[in-house]
Amino acid sequence: MTPGNNGASTPEDDDPFGYLYADGQANGAQPPSGGYGYPGSVNRVRAVGQRQYGQQAAQQAPTAAYGQVPQQQGAYGQPSAHYAAPETLPGGAPTGRQQAQGGGGRGRGPNTKGLLIGAIAVVAAVVIGISVAMLGDKGDSGGDKAGGTAPTATRSSGPSPSTTDTAAPAGELPKSDAKALQLGGGASTASDVKGARSDGGVYVTNFNNVGASVTWNVNGIPADGKYTVYVGYTVPGKDGTATLTVNGSVSEQPVKLKNWAGAPEGDYEKGWTKTYNYVQLNKGTNTIKISCEQGNQCDADIDQLWLVKGWVGG
Repeated sequence: MTPGNNGASTPEDDDPFGYLYADGQANGAQPPSGGYGYPGSVNRVRAVGQRQYGQQAAQQAPTAAYGQVPQQQGAYGQPSAHYAAPETLPGGAPTGRQQAQGGGGRGRGPNTKGLLIGAIAVVAAVVIGISVAMLGDKGDSGGDKAGGTAPTATRSSGPSPSTTDTAAPAGELPKSDAKALQLGGGASTASDVKGARSDGGVYVTNFNNVGASVTWNVNGIPADGKYTVYVGYTVPGKDGTATLTVNGSVSEQPVKLKNWAGAPEGDYEKGWTKTYNYVQLNKGTNTIKISCEQGNQCDADIDQLWLVKGWVGG
């Protein structure tokens, strides 16, 4: 074929779909009689909009003209007149939604009845607990009125201080300063001589007289046994002695008040030192007495007394 108008086109050269367009129809284009070229096909080519698949031609509504919007057959969401779900037919099976809505509404949401029962149980438990606590308080109050309060456990912090004891730290034995000792026989306290290790520098003086004494009522001895009693003192550059009495028994060994510090004669300030004796004490309270008796040389000042467990010396 050459350019230009060569006359009417032959069927094989024509557009097979030309019958669908206005110019094709003007040129006499006709739809094929077969099923798109397949021999013996039962399909028939129809104009666009004429065929309704799945329905009989007699039941079809008139087809809208080309380019026009076909008339709606029903509102959106409403069932089509040409289709009915099985559950809408007589004897049809109910849908899952219908089954959920049946049976007493058990599929409509959470089990609020169970939550309500749980909340009521919690409140009841709290009320019961408060009631029991209140009854217990009333019972305790009644016990106090009838027989007094029950003893409570306390932590021991060592022996209790007394007028004749200085409280010792936990685990240590008692210790006493001069001003806490019981004095007798003309003995007195002073603080003129420097160097005393007692509180405020107080010491016992006027001890160099027969019958002068210091007595220590010591509390808090943990057990029966051997102990060492120490005496802090000063002498004026010469040796002295005193008598030791424990719980009414006079010791065979005197208290040796020697010039261990090597102080010059008459110098009390440079003579501060200590001495010790072995004693046997009982658990609890004991009485230790140091006195100036006949035959003693008691020219000394005493500032402290303390105990050590066992016979240790030094």
